Amino acid sequence: MSETTVESGAQATGLSQWQRVANTFTAPSKTFEDIQRGNRSWWLPLIIAAVASYILFAGITLNVGWKQVADNTLRADAKTQEKLANAPPEARETALKYTQYSIEGGFAAVPVLILAVTALGSLGLWGTINFVFGGKATYGSIFAVWLYADLPKIIKSLLGTVAIFAGGAPESFNLQNFAPTSVGAFLNQQETSKALYVLASWLDATTIWSLVLLAIGTAIVAKVKRNSGYIAVFGWWAIFLLISVGFAAIGS
Repeated sequence: MSETTVESGAQATGLSQWQRVANTFTAPSKTFEDIQRGNRSWWLPLIIAAVASYILFAGITLNVGWKQVADNTLRADAKTQEKLANAPPEARETALKYTQYSIEGGFAAVPVLILAVTALGSLGLWGTINFVFGGKATYGSIFAVWLYADLPKIIKSLLGTVAIFAGGAPESFNLQNFAPTSVGAFLNQQETSKALYVLASWLDATTIWSLVLLAIGTAIVAKVKRNSGYIAVFGWWAIFLLISVGFAAIGS
């Protein structure tokens, strides 16, 4: 058997999902080139992301408590706190329970939420890279790239779990910045304007890492220049950032 035949067989087989996961952190281009060749299985990064989220969920349950999380969330919003201060005790208790169940439900539905966000985000990115930048990516390849590119975010969940067990006071736990990975995590939410705090929270190291990977992967599977991938990905990120900061400014 010739070396050419062996090489062709290796390319046809492709990398295993474990290899793609590992390469996402060490040699991301290899992962995305493998996806570009048609090896698009994505269930492993989904499982890893879900497990990391459930580990954080367990940490919050054991060391903080979801009623405390809900109370902290309500106290962080000055307008909500003002309304509840003048409301009957029953109204405050109802708001507390609604907030608690909403947050817990969101954590419980993490796999579904990840798939929903990935599906919608991939659709927008697929249209942008193909119709604006002349790419040739399939929707399936963008979907797979997205899930692998999101893997660095598990670091945030794990760091948040460590921080919880390190002895932080439950009353100071902030679900919006539960790990020291963003600028917002180092700001006092009560003393910072809402718009500035939202902006600082979006400046998150693991998120930016994931966006860089998504840009690289999108460019590879779409067969366009790397700059096109960066513009497409960070362009959408900037749009949603401005929208979030704008709503925060209006609501403050």
